[in-house]
Amino acid sequence: MWSCFHMDTSVKPVLSLPKPGNLHILLEPGRYTERERDRRKRDVADEMEYDERLALFRQTRLNPFDRGEEEDGPQEGKTPPLHEARPELFSATRTHSSDRTMDLGLAEDHFSRPMGSLVASDIEQLKMAIEECKKLILELPEHSERQKDTVVKLIHLRLKLQELKDPEDDEPNLRVLLEHRFSKEKSKSVKQTCDKCSAIIWGLIQTWYTCTGCYYRCHSKCMNLITKPCVRSKVSHQSEYELSICPEIGLDRQDYRCAECRAPISLRGVPTEARQCDYTGQYYCSTCHWNDTAIVPARVIHNWEFESRKVCRSSMRYLALMIPRPVLKLKEINPLLFNFVEELVEIRKLRQDILLMKPYFITCKEAMEARLLLQLQDRQHFVENDDMYSLQDLIDISSGRLSCSLTEIHTTFAKHIKLDCERCQAKGFVCELCKEGDILFPFDSHTSVCHDCSAVFHRDCYYDNSTTCPRCARMTERKQDDFPDVKDA
Repeated sequence: MWSCFHMDTSVKPVLSLPKPGNLHILLEPGRYTERERDRRKRDVADEMEYDERLALFRQTRLNPFDRGEEEDGPQEGKTPPLHEARPELFSATRTHSSDRTMDLGLAEDHFSRPMGSLVASDIEQLKMAIEECKKLILELPEHSERQKDTVVKLIHLRLKLQELKDPEDDEPNLRVLLEHRFSKEKSKSVKQTCDKCSAIIWGLIQTWYTCTGCYYRCHSKCMNLITKPCVRSKVSHQSEYELSICPEIGLDRQDYRCAECRAPISLRGVPTEARQCDYTGQYYCSTCHWNDTAIVPARVIHNWEFESRKVCRSSMRYLALMIPRPVLKLKEINPLLFNFVEELVEIRKLRQDILLMKPYFITCKEAMEARLLLQLQDRQHFVENDDMYSLQDLIDISSGRLSCSLTEIHTTFAKHIKLDCERCQAKGFVCELCKEGDILFPFDSHTSVCHDCSAVFHRDCYYDNSTTCPRCARMTERKQDDFPDVKDA
């Protein structure tokens, strides 16, 4: 086999791969066999292709800090971008998905300039690069790998821009606008949505504010476009519900415009879909009505219906702020409701008993030290009256939670008065009609209370002796003895 080789010993063997320009030296006839020449030809071709791909990759690699690049536009003879000139090379150089983040990072030359020398032009170049990425995303096919890679690259550019630009210098921490008290948020969550433009708030790269009163959220750039006043001011000035069920006035009465922002709307969805708020009965655009749901007070009071209905954004915030406020007087709005809802009758009796227990607690030192009345601090109106309800009270009555909690509190209060405290026990009553039985208290279920003097009797004794109250009669005689002139007159 070796006899077929004709080696020229005067020529030194080639130990390294030569430059592509020296291809004719490598392939001189008579030096190598045909098989070896083919193998070396393939090696040289591979190196040429690698050098070409590397050059194209470096030209398309985005570097916002590259000062040597001409800003006057593309020069003559300049190689076009990789995705335009050689798309097959672009796909061939794709790496594994785990390395995608590294490949899409900024090709910064960290040794070209000292640290801390960032100037305003860097920010401008980053902005230009971001705009180019946006255009490229729109041009690339949807849901393609190239588009996904470009989106990741855009995020990296925006994060870099946020690092260079300090928002604290031009964004105050507190802003007051249309009675809103906006506070700058520091959360980096991306689950928030701007209430003005309906776009996602990217907390990592965007500055956003939240109203401390009504929790209205918006971008910093959208603050000057806000037209909605703070809902909390409406709650403070107008603490009452709309008690008519979906009081619709018609889209024509609204001039086919949104009831809040006055944008054109129609039922056909052109230019914007008209969405009805079940609380106000009016129609809103998709920016002011996000199909949020809430329990409507009018349906609860008139129909005892607790199904959530679609409401606009302002109604949703108003109902959320109004839900704990005791503004519903059921005896005046719908007194027949007590005839159909047994739970309401039970809650009303418990509230009346608690009001009868209140004088014992405010005159008892032990009860004041134990702060028994603070067990109702979440429903302070329960120790003030027995006829005002909040929407949250009615919701809890329907679910049964209020009955359980209020019964437990009632038991604790009664135990203190009748068993634990001797001072409260001494304030009990003895039935003056039968003068028998145990000590009576006004909140006992088998007693009756005189409306004039608050004396307590057995219920059966009080109604059997349908005469005047003995205590009231005794007090009347005492007054007549003290003021005889009044009797003669």
